[in-house]
Amino acid sequence: MGIKRAAMAALLLTGCTAGPDFERPEAWTPSTWFTRKAAKPTLEASMPVAGPLDTEWWIGFHDPVLIALIERAAANNLDVRAATARLAQSRAQRGIGAADAFPQINGTTSLTRQRLSKNGAASLFGGGGAPGGAVPIGGRSIPAFDLFQGGFDAAWELDLWGRVRRAVENADATLDASREARRATLISTLSEVARNYIQLRGTQASLRLTLDNLASAQESASLTSERSRAGLSTDLDVANARAQVESTAAILPQLEQQEQQGMNAISLLLGMPPATLQAELGTAAPVPPLPPAVPIGLPSELARRRPDVRQAEAQLHAATASIGMARADFYPKITLSGSVTLQSTQLKNLAGIASTAYSIGPSITLPIFEGGRLRRTVELREAQQQEAAITYQRTILQAFTEVDNALIAYGAEQRRRLRLVAQVEQAKLALGLAQSRFRQGISDFLGVLTTQRTVLSAQQQLADSTTLVSSNLVALYKALGGGWEQTYKETQMAESP
Repeated sequence: MGIKRAAMAALLLTGCTAGPDFERPEAWTPSTWFTRKAAKPTLEASMPVAGPLDTEWWIGFHDPVLIALIERAAANNLDVRAATARLAQSRAQRGIGAADAFPQINGTTSLTRQRLSKNGAASLFGGGGAPGGAVPIGGRSIPAFDLFQGGFDAAWELDLWGRVRRAVENADATLDASREARRATLISTLSEVARNYIQLRGTQASLRLTLDNLASAQESASLTSERSRAGLSTDLDVANARAQVESTAAILPQLEQQEQQGMNAISLLLGMPPATLQAELGTAAPVPPLPPAVPIGLPSELARRRPDVRQAEAQLHAATASIGMARADFYPKITLSGSVTLQSTQLKNLAGIASTAYSIGPSITLPIFEGGRLRRTVELREAQQQEAAITYQRTILQAFTEVDNALIAYGAEQRRRLRLVAQVEQAKLALGLAQSRFRQGISDFLGVLTTQRTVLSAQQQLADSTTLVSSNLVALYKALGGGWEQTYKETQMAESP
């Protein structure tokens, strides 16, 4: 009998948990990455391959400046720091909710000066006009007196229906969602630093290319002027050559503007004022080269790695727990409460047994009529859970769509770049032939001018494509969700266990 009673008492104290238990949803996942019929890759191409994703993907660019910028952004970016503060708020909020599972004990102490009212309850016992402000009761005069009190009171809600447990579960899931939101902010920040850095180097490459073409155009204009003075060329050729010089020079201010704004964009990502990276990034450097192979992991790993998917799952978990909180409100709320108080008109007698007063006992609150509020609350929480489940599925589809688009863009731009390399080679060959024919007097300067414009356009497209290929690789890494699992999980995330 004793064992049976003990078991029943344990069951009563632990109770049951209202509402559905959270189950990780089954997410649609392809068996392999999407493949399409494409041109045969060349030896120069950087190809996605099977293999574990490199969580420190920026190191694969082999650019020390980029690596240093990434590390500084992870530590100093203001968006990441704000997300860290929100994570700390969620952690504190979880602690506040978890405190409801424990008894609440408060200590009290007071000293009050009291005087009974002659016209109050004392009048029922013959209170009259005793001298000195005293109140006579039962033949005795009760003067004003000091009352010393001290003690404590305690209250503990028996979580029989799991309302508190569901609240803690909801807070845990909300904390997980905040943690994943910070990781998503970190990945986005690292990707933006890499993308802006690559675009800056691409702008500097275009600027250097334009200066080279400007020098070539100035040389052609000088040669045309000499030939005009010798009667071997016309004023029209001279005007066309000088117009080409001005056309090329007009490109420079826009590129210089893009260069300065690119450095400012990186400064902002590092939490620094504008123009502070001028000395560090003002010297031109090549666009970071592509790695020969890009390991992209398995499709089944994507949902476990991307923070936005993990955040959506945590939000679904929190919504599921909130249903249990709402359903638990239908059941009685049982609270054990008690208090022990010491009262005495003399401080020296306060600790005596005769000064002790106490009260103890349970209180039960049962909802009888709420006007449909509780039922509607459950319906609201269930609808919110349905929305969270739909959001989770949409996030999964969006994740795979972003990866597929990034793979398409990465391969397509590489094929385009190879064609542009061939175009630049042929355009340079045509320019050499046109200049030779012009020097020999076989053709006028119009042929040289046309081929110069073709070369400049082809070279600019090639420079832009080179930048875009590296930027597309950054977009691919971002879509794959890499960049926090190891390097920034503990040291940079600043999370306590």
